[in-house]
Amino acid sequence: MTQSFPRPVRLTRAEIETHIDHVLAAPNDRGRVELIVRRPAVNAREVITEGKIDREHGLLGDNWLTRGSSRTDNGLGHPEMQLNVMNYRFAELIAGSRELVPLAGDQLYIDLDLSSANLPPGTRIKVGDAVIEVTAIPHTGCKKFVERFGLDAMKVANSEFGRRHNLRGINAKVVEPGKVRAGDTVSVISRPALFG
Repeated sequence: MTQSFPRPVRLTRAEIETHIDHVLAAPNDRGRVELIVRRPAVNAREVITEGKIDREHGLLGDNWLTRGSSRTDNGLGHPEMQLNVMNYRFAELIAGSRELVPLAGDQLYIDLDLSSANLPPGTRIKVGDAVIEVTAIPHTGCKKFVERFGLDAMKVANSEFGRRHNLRGINAKVVEPGKVRAGDTVSVISRPALFG
């Protein structure tokens, strides 16, 4: 069922920075799936307790493929952007409550350190029964993100610090399909060979 959401309270940059240590304390190698959200249509959200992640379609029931991308020649979803993954702690901080987290527009909200130092492109992560791989395409705040969470939230997310920690999130592609459930373990299974 598609949900509608009230407008979140917009935090100032100072308020966000006051709580950033909690965000940065997310685990490095083993965390958990906090929320799974499908986007059946533009601006629509469905919070689900279980979903299937597919190599061709991403999260089944999500509009990633049909919504398309300006980065592809065929107008379909970009294969390196199948899944948008966000640090749950940061999403909850800027949303103000768990119920408003889905407004960020990502499909997976996980309790894991998404920083580029911890999860460089090429890192593989087991999410429930599926395996996904972090891609190099950056995931940044946009006009809708500002409308929902305010300019200060985007400034923090898109700052040099925010990008280093991937506060806005990461893009990923599906390597092995499978089911994912809220509460499932998330674990880093490999990092690129050159990772230091």
